[in-house]
Amino acid sequence: MAAEDMAVEVLGLRQVFGELAVLKGLTFHLRRGEIYGLIGPNGCGKTTTINAISGLSVPSGGKVRVFGRDPRREAWAVHRLLGVVPQETSLYEELSAERNLRFHAELYGVPRQRVQERIDAMLALAQLTERRRSRVATFSGGMKRRLAIARALLHDPQLIYLDEPTLGVDVQARHAIWDYIRQMRAEGRTVLITTNYLDEGDALCDRMGVLDRGSLVAEGSPAELKRRYGSAVVEVRPSASPPPALLAELRGDQVVAELQEEEGVLRLFLRGGDGQETAVPHLLEIFARHQVRLRGLQLREPTLDEVFLHLTGAEVRD
Repeated sequence: MAAEDMAVEVLGLRQVFGELAVLKGLTFHLRRGEIYGLIGPNGCGKTTTINAISGLSVPSGGKVRVFGRDPRREAWAVHRLLGVVPQETSLYEELSAERNLRFHAELYGVPRQRVQERIDAMLALAQLTERRRSRVATFSGGMKRRLAIARALLHDPQLIYLDEPTLGVDVQARHAIWDYIRQMRAEGRTVLITTNYLDEGDALCDRMGVLDRGSLVAEGSPAELKRRYGSAVVEVRPSASPPPALLAELRGDQVVAELQEEEGVLRLFLRGGDGQETAVPHLLEIFARHQVRLRGLQLREPTLDEVFLHLTGAEVRD
């Protein structure tokens, strides 16, 4: 890919704290005008990676470029190109929405003749024009999140980083924020998201990178990740509790990679390959042989959550 098409380049990034290697030669890139999701379990190195891209930390090795600039040597120039929406919105709650934006405009050196124009435009984008003089302390979680996004866009950055963009907001606010993120992409901005809501990444991201223990273990579009690393799933609802002999046969069957039981549902993860096309009739024969009637059966593609657990494991990490 040509350099002018790159928004962010991370090449061989290493970060070592004492004897702990947090990043182990991490390499990935963001294309201009795309939404990229960086996901991974707690402690995998996401925050360390973002700090290196933002110029907030000095890596032990490797290289980072943001629109061709070095975040360490050209920190102010990179900060001007970057808009950040942290997990904690960090708004001044005793100030009005407009005063919050005005303070940010002064901090980032927005030209004085453009400040009011930008504030008006961002309040309109966040649908907060009528609440411009209200104290932020009176806002709902969704309103605060929208204001935080408006603040990040105020100085017209080309790269937007959002950490858990819809954390703690209701369904309506969540979809409104998704619309704002898609609008950023339509305007030609590059968006980097870290999220634990994998359905959010599925709905928004052009590409996603899965980070685990300091290394990139998978990358691709949500559809590619599900196709490459996931298994088709057959969900079966038996009319009665399945006998142990049926469960034993299913677990030992050549088309079944894994069997899960949950509240009256049998979830059968299929092995990859051509056999998936004939798996459902084959499984129906097994249920019929054990004289188990079914109340329902569904064949579906894997979710990103299932792909994520396959790639990173299911254990909880501190």
